[in-house]
Order: sequence, then C-alpha cells, then structure tokens
Amino acid sequence: MTESQSFYKASLVSTSTWQGLERLSQRLLTLKGFTHVWHVGQSGDGGADVVALRPNMGGGDDIRWLVQVKRFRSPVGENIVMETVKARHKYGARIAVIVSSGGFTASARLQQEKLRNEGIFIELWDAPLIEVMGRELEKTPPVFARGSGLNLREYQKIAIERLVDGYLDTSTRSALVVLATGLGKTVTAGEAVRRIRAQSNRNIRVLVLAHTIDLVAQLERAFWPFMTPDEATCIIGGGEKPESFDDLRNYSYVFAVKDAVFEHQAKGLFPNELFEIVVVDECHHLGATEYELVLDNLGIGTPGGPFLIGLTATPHRPDGQDLSHRFDEPVVSIDLAQGLREGYLAEVDYRMFTDNIDWDSLRQDQGDRYTPDKINRTLFITEWDDGVIERLAEAWTELGSPRRGIVFCGTVAYAETMARKINQLGFARAEAISSKGDDGKKLSPVERSKKLWDFASGKTEILCACDLLNEGIDVPDVNLVVFQRVTHSRRIFVQQLGRGLRLSKTKKKVIVLDFVNDIRRFAAGLSLGRALDSDGPRPGDNRTISLRSKVSFRRATEEDFDGKNFLTIWLGDVDAIEEANGDVSILAFPPIEIPR
Repeated sequence: MTESQSFYKASLVSTSTWQGLERLSQRLLTLKGFTHVWHVGQSGDGGADVVALRPNMGGGDDIRWLVQVKRFRSPVGENIVMETVKARHKYGARIAVIVSSGGFTASARLQQEKLRNEGIFIELWDAPLIEVMGRELEKTPPVFARGSGLNLREYQKIAIERLVDGYLDTSTRSALVVLATGLGKTVTAGEAVRRIRAQSNRNIRVLVLAHTIDLVAQLERAFWPFMTPDEATCIIGGGEKPESFDDLRNYSYVFAVKDAVFEHQAKGLFPNELFEIVVVDECHHLGATEYELVLDNLGIGTPGGPFLIGLTATPHRPDGQDLSHRFDEPVVSIDLAQGLREGYLAEVDYRMFTDNIDWDSLRQDQGDRYTPDKINRTLFITEWDDGVIERLAEAWTELGSPRRGIVFCGTVAYAETMARKINQLGFARAEAISSKGDDGKKLSPVERSKKLWDFASGKTEILCACDLLNEGIDVPDVNLVVFQRVTHSRRIFVQQLGRGLRLSKTKKKVIVLDFVNDIRRFAAGLSLGRALDSDGPRPGDNRTISLRSKVSFRRATEEDFDGKNFLTIWLGDVDAIEEANGDVSILAFPPIEIPR
C-alpha cells in the first residue's frame, strides 16, 4: 500500500482542487498560530477566500490577514496583486496573501516590492514556498504541540480506550459514542483514530462520513488537530472530487458526503477496499436505505471489513428505532443534563419567560382538546419587544467581563430591530447578521466576515442572528444566549444553546433567556429542569457536581412559581408534548387554578 503524502507537499498544492487549496491554506494558517481562521471563498467574496487573526506580539488588537487563493496552471500576474490590494482594503486587513498553485510572474513580484515600499504588505505563496513552510511546522499533532498535552476528561479517556480495544478485537467491528453537543464527540473520535494509526505499522486510511457538505467540512477541521503535517486530507461532495479516485491513496483521511460516496460507488469508481476505519457522524441517520447501502458496499459488518465508529448526540433514529442493527451498547453515553450537572459544560442559568402567555384567554376557553399547534396560534402574545430588551439589559449587567451575547431571531427585520434598540439604549454594541438583508439581498461574504471578525475580537458584543450561527462559529466567551425564534428541531435548538455552553477561563456562567412562543419549548424546559434536579451526588461519589445549573420560569423580574406549577401539571408527559406534531397529542387542562 502506497504511503500518503504530507498535506503541504508541492505536488499536492499543484494538483489540489480549488476548494482543497483553500482548505490547505486554512490548515497552514492554523498550524502557524493564527486564530479565528474562517473560510470565506464563494461567489461575491470580494477577493477573500480565507480570513484570519494573528496575535499582536507587540500588544494591541490582533492583526487581520486576508488570503486569496488562485488555482491556475499559469503564473499569477500583477492584476491579481492589485485585486488583492482592493480586497485587503474592503476587509480592513493589514496583511494580504496570494496563494497560487501556478506560481507568480516576474511583474507580480515587482509589484509586490513596489507596494511594500508604500507600506502595503502582500505576501506571495507558491507551491515550493508552501512546502518550505510546511517542513518548518512542528511534527507533532497540534493537540500535543509545545508540550501542552491533551486534556481529556475521564469519560473521553474511557471511550478512547474502548474504541482502540474495539479496533484491535477482530470480533468487534463497530463502536458507538453518544455525547451531547459540546461534550467532545469529535475529540474522542479524533484521538482514538490517532492512537490506532500511531500504534499500527501500516498506513491505515480513514473515511469520515456525514450527510451534509457543511458538516463534512466541519469534521475535517475538527480532525486536523489530531494529525501531523505529514497526514493529508481531502473532501468528496459538494461538487468536489479528485481527478482520479486513485489519487485518494495520497490522503490519510477522506471526508465525504454519503450521497457522493453512494453515487461514485454506483458507478464503480469508489475504492471501497482502501479504508480500514469508517467514522459516521450524526449516525442516528443510519437506517436510511442509501446510507445502509454505502456501509454495505464498504464491507462494514463483514469479516475483515472496516471498523465502524458512530458518533451521535442521541442513540435513536428519526423513526424512533435504535441503532442496534449496527452497534452494541455505546462505549460512552452522556446527555446534555448530565454534562451540565457534572461541570463538563458551562454553568447555565436558563430562564423561560411566561409574560407572553395570555392567561385570560386560557381561563375563558377552559378547553380540554387543545393541540400544541392550536396553543401556539391562540395562546401567546407576540408584541412585547420592549420587555425583551429590558430583560436582556438586566441580564447583561449580571455578567462579568468579557461579555458576549447571541440573540437568535425569527426574521431579518426583527434581528435588525433588536440590534437597533440595543444600540439606542447603549448598554452593549450590537450588530444584526443574517444570510439576507431586510431588502432580500444576500449578505455579502465581505460583510459577513467583517461582522464575525468584530464579534470574535470583542468590537461587537451582541450579534442578533437570523438563520445563521446555529453552527460553525466557536467563541467560548459567549455568556448570554437569547431565544427569539421558534424551532421545532431539537438538533437546531441544542446547536443554538451550545453556542453558550463552551467552557472558558473568563466565563463564570451562561445566562439563557427564552422568549419563544411555543408550548413544546416549555415542555423542553421542564424536561431539562427535571433532569438537572435528578441524580445528585451520592455517598462515596467523588465527581464534581454542578448544582447551580438551573431552569426557572419567570414573569418580568420575578420567578413565576404559579405558572411553572400549572405548566408542570398541564404538560405532564413533557417528552410526548415536546415531540408532538400537529394533532398527535391532545392537551387536557389539569384540575388546578390557572394563574392570574
């Protein structure tokens, strides 16, 4: 079996797809110590494919870098240099880089020198220079660089050992990891795969599968810290594929969308026999016919077939079935409530507001055949923007510095209104961010990147987001999350909540303000509250238990005990209510007085 190549090899730089070259640049910047390295490249990117921050060793604000990537067979000329100068100005970057697979003309280098004399710094990186920079990188995986070591939690250590043992045990050909968002599924899988590869005398190749291209790209970035620079990666999906599938032998890891793999398997092109480990993220999607065929074609479950690692936050499929057709019991299983109780996530003060419940209408109707959808249409008062802003301002004063908040809004107009009102009151600096503006025009990558840059650096303290930020941004200092949009997707809700649950040295707790007009969300809050109240410390239990994470129901500034009591009894089977759709669940009133 041929050896894979180092990710920075000039031969890979020269033959990479344009998408792969952009990600290669992103990985190189990360390994060179840059922070908040974001991939921008898309239509209308204004001349930027990657943007990043570099710590200012002299003190002051981080230095903004911009990278434009050109996959040309011929050398890049001075016209591209001047385009990059304009992009540098648009993004407010101090230093710009042009990465060119085809090199640079003499006139481009002369233009670079002229600009340097004028105080404008443009760096030119061709394939040979990238290989030189790659050779200078530390040869250990980033998680072990500079002697920092990998700080694993006890449950991760146990899971990793079981994954490695499972791979070595030829009678066990699969293992399941069940961890809630923020508890480190990919860290667990990345370190387990790293150990298996390190202990083997063979060049074990790994295939990582997911159901969307966005998730695949996130997984590739998440695995990079567990790789040495000598291990290259590539992506299949989203329109990207190698010129020849024989080229996959150059890569240690292949990250792929399951639909793309299925398509190439059907054409007889995909090298199923190449991989000895297959990792499936969000594996609760298994059970779908196409996904099952992909795994069967790879030889999963057959003697001598690949070892399957499944990652998920829930051990149940969307159809309610479990995953026992592919896995035995999970090697580890920790849900959101347990992660909060045991201090693996930031302490959370979750406040659900009942101000918007129209108790008068509820008393008048006294209905006994309410459905969740009917409740949502008739029960909630939606016009209370000023009250939302007041609660937000009060919570802001409770938080210590640095303070960072995200407000999830249902519409672009509402996001812009919220940002404007916050700025008018002056207690924080806010910006609205969405995929489109209120005028329907798509937010340009330039504006999106500038807003995320400002948020990461603290220039903007609160982002009011519509249809963005469910995932893909990791700012651990976020300590205020506000829900002002309805979502019936538990996955999206947990992703949004997870924006504030990351641990940070500067963060004492995260305050969550939930103003959502949805009876299912009350059921979810009650369910989380019950879970947090259960399974406290027992005699002889030496775990660190966080008893301060809580869910409370509030009306204005006071706790609403009557409202919580009514909702607790009314919504009795909270799991059934939370999962209800349409007329599936009928809600009957409890025999207690409705709050006034």
